[in-house]
Amino acid sequence: MKKILILSANPTNTNKLRLDEEVREIQAGMERSRSRDQFEIICKWAVRSNDLRRALLDHKPEIVHFSGHGAGSQGLALENNSGQMQLVKSKTLAGLFELFDSIECVLLNACYSEAQAEAIYQHVDCVIGMNRAIGDRAAIEFAVAFYDALGADRSYEDAYKFGCLNIDLEGIPESSTPVLKSKKNGKTTRQQQPKQDEVENLRSNREAVRVPQEDEVQDIPESREAVRVPKPKPEEIIYKLASPLEQPEGQIPLESAYYIDRPPIEMDCYEAIVKPGALIRVKAPRQMGKSSLMTRILDHASKESYKTAFVNFQSVDAELLGNLDLFLQWFAASITDALNLPEKLEEHWKGVLGSKNKCTNYFQRYLLPSIDTPVALGLDEVDEVFMHPAIANDFFGLLRAWHERAKNDPVWKKLRLIIVHSQEVYIPLNINQSPFNVGLPIELPDLNHAQVQELTQRHGLNWTEEQVEQLMTLVGGHPYLTRVALYQIARGRMTLEKLQQIAPTEEGPYSDHLRRHLLNLQENAQLLAAFKRVLSVDCPVDVGTAEAFKLRSMGLVKFQGNEVMPLCELYCEYFGDRLGIKN
Repeated sequence: MKKILILSANPTNTNKLRLDEEVREIQAGMERSRSRDQFEIICKWAVRSNDLRRALLDHKPEIVHFSGHGAGSQGLALENNSGQMQLVKSKTLAGLFELFDSIECVLLNACYSEAQAEAIYQHVDCVIGMNRAIGDRAAIEFAVAFYDALGADRSYEDAYKFGCLNIDLEGIPESSTPVLKSKKNGKTTRQQQPKQDEVENLRSNREAVRVPQEDEVQDIPESREAVRVPKPKPEEIIYKLASPLEQPEGQIPLESAYYIDRPPIEMDCYEAIVKPGALIRVKAPRQMGKSSLMTRILDHASKESYKTAFVNFQSVDAELLGNLDLFLQWFAASITDALNLPEKLEEHWKGVLGSKNKCTNYFQRYLLPSIDTPVALGLDEVDEVFMHPAIANDFFGLLRAWHERAKNDPVWKKLRLIIVHSQEVYIPLNINQSPFNVGLPIELPDLNHAQVQELTQRHGLNWTEEQVEQLMTLVGGHPYLTRVALYQIARGRMTLEKLQQIAPTEEGPYSDHLRRHLLNLQENAQLLAAFKRVLSVDCPVDVGTAEAFKLRSMGLVKFQGNEVMPLCELYCEYFGDRLGIKN
């Protein structure tokens, strides 16, 4: 199967292109083609330079398609972290493509991209660029016909001809704009040139963009020609939404623009999961993005052709948590179902061997040998098991034993584990039987200032440094609390000033979140007393190791050395009021 990687970039300071229509038409054509099973389309939007590199590394495509703006010899227009234009030079692109032997064809569907095509052609056998500005309609018609031809088992060279012909068939005088550079033909192929007056009459094209000077335009008008206009003041700029607003609850979808990377965490996890017998431990308080990260790790494994399975331990029935044998049968059956394999517990769960041995044999003799590729298992909310010591010791000891077997046993090398939890591990596990002191430990931090600022821009908000800092003070960079604030403000439900006033009250958008924490504290007298101590002083305080880690596991405090302090002003104000504490 050949992978088609479609990279789209439409920086906020360039006029909008119909990139979504182009991708949609390509996908629709491929889905109806007779060779649709031979191609996989992977789409990446709002591509930055890091996204380009990672997409090539992650997916190893045979065909790379770029849609967006070109700037001639200055490069292709990608996006920076603020969504604005960042040009990537031809030499840089050529050096990047030189590192990937799998790429067979590159299509640069952007104005004046022949310069980049020529540079990439030194390392890729078939490259298509544009020798002048190309209109949206012509670009779409060329791309659709090009991939229709590939879906009909035609060569890249034939597909190029079909693309140019389709522009002519639609009565668009731009069929000479695409240029093919193919080592199969050993030459550059150009269609017949249009008349000069036809070119001058073209409108709504993917006009070349130019790097704006300090006193020049920061936006490209509808004609997509770079013209001089007064530079707008920062407070007059309203950023375009990265995508439609999303309700900030649960996991963040894989294609969401509102997931913020926290380098180097994601890359560390992607590198770890492809290693034999990998074990990744993700720990953070609730609503910090643990499950969203786990989903992305599993997605990365899937793109490496691994089989993946996911189990949420909150879904296990209560009666199973008191019986190790029943619990392990449920666990094995859940993994079997997630891997879309027939369940064979009756066949393998026999004899006088203990439950752990039976479960191990089920994986070793049936599940793992049934799959030719590595298997990545995501185990979410394992905190549920902590509360049941009767099974916790044996279950976690079993996971550790599997990890140790993977060091030498080829069958177990195929198993990769991702363990996700919120709480500190206080169950008395033997240090040599615990999976919580091996593998790659990941503790998710709060968002930093730059990450919060990027998230505000993705919500279409142009805030000053001071406004970002005010939000940081209020919610401490907590991902969920930050997203709730930006979602409400971006929808026009309230201003930042209004949020600051009502956030620590029952009227505010955090009332459910705050009440849940209050109830949990009131159920644990020692923890409540420790948190009252934290709130009663205006400096970090030592409340004891166990209480400090439990409060951090709840997300209520942050560490300053061995001492703790409230995570944010929101918690200080709300809990100070509810618990009758005056600082």
